[in-house]
Amino acid sequence: MNPAVTARAHTNIALVKYWGKANTDLIIPQTSSLSLTLDQFYTDTTVQFDDHLTADEITVNHDLLSPAAGQKVHKFLNLVREQTQRTSFARVTSVNHVPTAAGLASSASAFAALAGAASRAAGLDLDRTALSRLARRGSGSATRSIFGGFVEWQAGHDDASSFAIPLEENVDWPIAMVALVLDARRKKVSSRQGMQNSVATSPYYPAWKDVVAQDLAAIKPAIQAHDFTTTGEILEANAMRMHALTLSAQPPYSYFNGDTLAAMQAVQQLRDDGIACYYTLDAGPNVKVFCQVADLPAITQHFAQQFGAQNVIVAHPGPGIQFS
Repeated sequence: MNPAVTARAHTNIALVKYWGKANTDLIIPQTSSLSLTLDQFYTDTTVQFDDHLTADEITVNHDLLSPAAGQKVHKFLNLVREQTQRTSFARVTSVNHVPTAAGLASSASAFAALAGAASRAAGLDLDRTALSRLARRGSGSATRSIFGGFVEWQAGHDDASSFAIPLEENVDWPIAMVALVLDARRKKVSSRQGMQNSVATSPYYPAWKDVVAQDLAAIKPAIQAHDFTTTGEILEANAMRMHALTLSAQPPYSYFNGDTLAAMQAVQQLRDDGIACYYTLDAGPNVKVFCQVADLPAITQHFAQQFGAQNVIVAHPGPGIQFS
């Protein structure tokens, strides 16, 4: 029996979004993207290959998955087995400290942690670039969770060229992300479904690719200059333009609910009142508020009154993948 390996990976929130694949099998995106890894949301995964097992044994949040439910993990483990010519099955134990499938990128931390733990348990010694490429095969956004802080996923054009690179791993300016958990239930339209729908049917999709290129070109120097206002303006506009792709698809769909809209209006009101903050959200109703640490007391107090203190979680820039 091989030794067990445990990895921890944190979620990330995309500031310039990835929405749509150019290659669905390899998960090559239509555009590059840029994210911030967060310290409060993470997945711990332990993997051990065992010659005595007759199938992969996958436990998530203390529940043993059926073969059907574990199929995505099994397919990912096959990628690792292919790289090592290994045939033994694996015991996978994973705990998500993230509300699953609620727009908080649980798949990013889950597959980044699985990539790290499974590759090491199989005897592979991958550098972080190779780990980023491997994680991408499980979930596109997982490619960014290998790194901490601000991270760019370079779209590339094939398996070898599509991976993430760190932009600023040790974030030394006082920023925070306040997560508003407005609905932790599983969303009705998965990210995968939603992306395919938007790419295939939104008349605005070609313009989206231009928007992303422009936003990336503008946000990277803003981050490096610690320009909070420009960074915030770009990430908020980019989020809304991504969601315009869901509203303009056929049939149209939306990840917003009433609380989503109320939270977005509250951010705008806080700004009008002189508290600098900006909102973003991915494929789900939960809003994330980009702000400065000095403004956290006012922002958290406001949203605790509006949505309940238990639904307001303060996150800061988080680290890349860690092993234990």
